[in-house]
Amino acid sequence: MTKGRWIGLMAGASSIFLTSGAAAATVEKSVFGEMPDGDTVEAVTLTGDNGVSVVLITLGATIQAFNAPDRDGTAADITIGYDTVDDYLERPNYWGQTIGRYANRFAGGRFTLDGRDYQVSQNDGENTLHGGATGFDMRNWTLESVSDGDRAVAVMTLRSADGDQGYPGNLDVKVVYSLDDAGALTIDFSATTDAPTIVNLTNHALFNLGGNGWPYGTYDQRLTIPASRYTPVDGGLIPTGEQRAVEGTVFDFRSGRMLWDGVRDAQDDQIALGRGWDHNWVLDKGRTARPELAARLEHDLSGRVLEVLSTEPGLQFYSGNFLDGTLVGKDDVLYRMGDGIALEPQLFPDTPNQPEFGSSRLDPGETYRHTMIYRVSIKNN
Repeated sequence: MTKGRWIGLMAGASSIFLTSGAAAATVEKSVFGEMPDGDTVEAVTLTGDNGVSVVLITLGATIQAFNAPDRDGTAADITIGYDTVDDYLERPNYWGQTIGRYANRFAGGRFTLDGRDYQVSQNDGENTLHGGATGFDMRNWTLESVSDGDRAVAVMTLRSADGDQGYPGNLDVKVVYSLDDAGALTIDFSATTDAPTIVNLTNHALFNLGGNGWPYGTYDQRLTIPASRYTPVDGGLIPTGEQRAVEGTVFDFRSGRMLWDGVRDAQDDQIALGRGWDHNWVLDKGRTARPELAARLEHDLSGRVLEVLSTEPGLQFYSGNFLDGTLVGKDDVLYRMGDGIALEPQLFPDTPNQPEFGSSRLDPGETYRHTMIYRVSIKNN
C-alpha cells in the first residue's frame, strides 16, 4: 500500500473507504436509508486499530452501533438501537442520538430570557423533554466531511431555525465524532446563535456491556459515578432544586455499585418516582476545561469497561426503566427494563428555570462547547 491517501469504491456496494498507509484508523461511508421526503440518510463506520468500531448515521447524528471486543477478542455491539430509518422515525426513543436544543427536561416547556417568555413544544406531559416534539434527534443532519489519520473522524452539522420548537435564534450546530486506535470515541459539540437562546447538548446512547440482547440486561454490571450529591425530582421528574447527599442511599455510586443493587428499592421515594434511577448527579469535578471522569461501567464476565468523560457538571443516569418489552430493536432483540442504560453528561435539568443550577444561555458572538468521550477498554480480571 502506498503512503498516500486513496479513495475506492467497493464493487457492488454503495460504500466509500478512506484510509492511509500511515494511519490505522479508517472510515467507511455507506447509505443507511431514506427519509420520507427522499433525503438520503448516510452511514459512517469509524474503525480503530484495536477492533473498536462505531457506526454513525446522519438521522439524529446518531451512534447506531458501538462494537467493542471482550477479553477474548470477540466483538459485540454494546448499544441498543434500530436497524432501519423507519424504526427511528416511527418509534423514537433517543437511542444514541444527539439531543438538543436542550437535553433533559424543563418545567412546563417554558423559560424566560431578557424579560420575554418562551413556550417550547411540550412532549413529556406538561414538560419538555430532549428539545421538544421534533428535536435534533428527528432531523437528518448534513455529513460535512470524513477523514482518517491518527483518528477516524466524521463531522455533521445542523441549522435549527429561529422559532424551531419555540426556541429563539437561528442556531448552527456542529458535532465532530472522532475515534482513536485506543478505543476512545470523542464527541465535540459546538453551537453559535444570532439571538439569545438556551443550549444543552449531549449524546443519548444506551449501553449494555454484555452486548445487544445480553440475557441478563445490565444488572450484572457495576457503575461508578464520582458525585457526592444528586438532584431529587418531583412527580414529573423535574428537579426540586435540592442537591441531596448520596451518602447512605441507593444513589451512592462513588465506590461502585452493581446495577441490581437498589434499582427496585421503592423504600426510597426517588426510586419509586423514577421507576428506578432517572436522575442527575452533581459531579464532584464540576464544569471543567477538559473532559474528566463522569462515570465508569464495568462488566466482569466480558471484561469490557466503559468510561464516560465530559466537561459538563452533571450526569443523567437513566437505568432503562421505561423499556417495557414491547420494542423490537437491532437483530430483532426485544428490549426489556434495564436492557440498556444512559450515561448523559450535560447541564442540570431545568437549569433555564433554576438559576442556582447555573446558566444554559448562549448569546451572539459566543460559542457553546461540550466535549465528551466514550472510552472502552478491557480488564483482565
